[in-house]
Amino acid sequence: MAQTIRRFPQLTLNTDGRPHPKENTLVGLTVVFGLLSFVSSFFYNLHIMSSWTGLAGVVTGLWGQFISVTTAERFVLVIALVASAFGLGIGMAHGGFFGGVW
Repeated sequence: MAQTIRRFPQLTLNTDGRPHPKENTLVGLTVVFGLLSFVSSFFYNLHIMSSWTGLAGVVTGLWGQFISVTTAERFVLVIALVASAFGLGIGMAHGGFFGGVW
């Protein structure tokens, strides 16, 4: 049999076959910040962490969108950006960046 059948699709962000280390690093950072921000936004006393990680996720996600090369990178970045923005918004509503110091 000359052709082989793949049973599972290959999970990669480099769908064009070339490595993109800078872009993939930004995708990874945005995902980590987005998850931290999203999960911590459900706890009222973690609003400082939620706000700062949400802001970091939004900044890295927007920069990643600016320099992204493949559609797979953009797809993951948009999902992580939404999670970061959600966490940022809820964190700001619960007390913001500094926790009511002002």
